Amino acid sequence: MSFDRGVISVSCGLRTWSRAELGGCHCYPRRMAADTVLAIEGLALDARIRRTTAQPVADAHVEVRAGEIVGLVGESGSGKTLTALSALRLLPDNIEIAAGRIEVGGQDVRALDEAGLAALRGSVVGMVFQDPIGSLNPSMTIGRQVAEVVRIHQHVERAAADARAVEALGLVGFPQARERFDAYPHQLSGGLRQRVMIAMAIANEPRLVIADEPTTALDVTVQAQILELLQSLVAELGIGVLLITHDLGVIANAADRVTVMYGGRTVEQCSTLEAFRDMRHPYTEALVASAPTLEGSEELVLRGIPGTPPDPTRPEPGCPFAPRCTRGLSDCVSAPPAFTAIGEGRALACINPVPAGARV
Repeated sequence: MSFDRGVISVSCGLRTWSRAELGGCHCYPRRMAADTVLAIEGLALDARIRRTTAQPVADAHVEVRAGEIVGLVGESGSGKTLTALSALRLLPDNIEIAAGRIEVGGQDVRALDEAGLAALRGSVVGMVFQDPIGSLNPSMTIGRQVAEVVRIHQHVERAAADARAVEALGLVGFPQARERFDAYPHQLSGGLRQRVMIAMAIANEPRLVIADEPTTALDVTVQAQILELLQSLVAELGIGVLLITHDLGVIANAADRVTVMYGGRTVEQCSTLEAFRDMRHPYTEALVASAPTLEGSEELVLRGIPGTPPDPTRPEPGCPFAPRCTRGLSDCVSAPPAFTAIGEGRALACINPVPAGARV
């Protein structure tokens, strides 16, 4: 990861992102709104694993407002997907919500009964899962699958649902939507299957879309198309998007703000530009520094983060990043730091943060 202070650009791998691409200034005008469509505060999850109990998420904080894309980033196992699934209460049977507040579109998700959850899922919140080929029904045509979402939530006749499905497929850039309405998932490319998933997510005009690794296993050209599609939908529909990824390039290209998780805890919230140029948490700094870069040489430079992520079945009393942190203090191993606001739109969980204005 390198930074050009003159033009304020960020280079990650073989791609450079300018100021216009970082911090939400995309090619689509953003309709930023004050209303919050997702608010998660102090979320903790307990998981029953054989004869023991683990806490894969201990203190998660996420906020998404209408008209923006918030990137949820962190290493594998940091709790990103479980945190997002909690917003829909779609957790595995062995995991339960132990603490915290979850509000979606102003509704208290923890207080909803099954009927309330059914009305929430697919209507107020749309979900784009990681693996479209595993999520789509192989025995149903893609048009019928999109139309089914409409019929369940809007209680309309089949013809009206089919028309809305064609409209949703067209909105996500699916070519010849009407002619290919009866195609099956196996007949489509990975990029087109992902467009079908996004069409299902937006068919009922939700206020929030959760996209879990939507660019995984796609080539870079298709990745760029999917990210551009999400940006255009936010601009046109005014929805909020929670974009889950471990790819910093995806964050740099698409997100307005960033939430960083480590060891089941939210460690930093900030704008995308701040995450790359003025990060305050040592883990965010290490994560950005670990992105591959050529740095002016012909050899690829890789910087890993020494150590391993924490084991949720063996929690330590202090900060989960303390064993790997270069700025650790003696107090870091005694108790986890509180997640605290440090400025407008910024929050942090660290007692010895990176100095303001520092650069990687």
